Amino acid sequence: MLESIEPGWLWAIGGVVLLIAELIAPGFFLLFIGSAAIATGVFTLLFDLGIAPQLVLFALYAVLAVMLGKRFYAQPDTPDQQLGLNDPSKRMIGKSVIVVDPVDEHGGRVKVGDGEWSARGGPAAAGERVTVTGVDGNCLTVEPSSALPAAKP
Repeated sequence: MLESIEPGWLWAIGGVVLLIAELIAPGFFLLFIGSAAIATGVFTLLFDLGIAPQLVLFALYAVLAVMLGKRFYAQPDTPDQQLGLNDPSKRMIGKSVIVVDPVDEHGGRVKVGDGEWSARGGPAAAGERVTVTGVDGNCLTVEPSSALPAAKP
């Protein structure tokens, strides 16, 4: 039975099935693939293409649909995402911390909240306040905070 159906109609039916699947299980991706299948079906019905050109056309339409969808429907980065919402160490940049062991370009330790972190930068003596300027793995890069008074150890 499928041999007697025009390939363009199969593409269109497949596209509609994908659009219905998008309604049932929304993920906002099947919409673009379904649209590409429908466009391929219409183009195939109009120009009676063979299977290879149909597949190439579908791939092109799918890529185009996803690119357009991303451009118009993608959510812009919020400041929380830019600050490393899922990377807590990146959120420490700009915070003032207290030096536990003297910090220089070779190393040292700083107190962050109730824990201690390895640090480089400075130089800063124990008890001084420094500002976190970067994170390299599990080592903080710090600079002296001259505007703030030294903390009591």
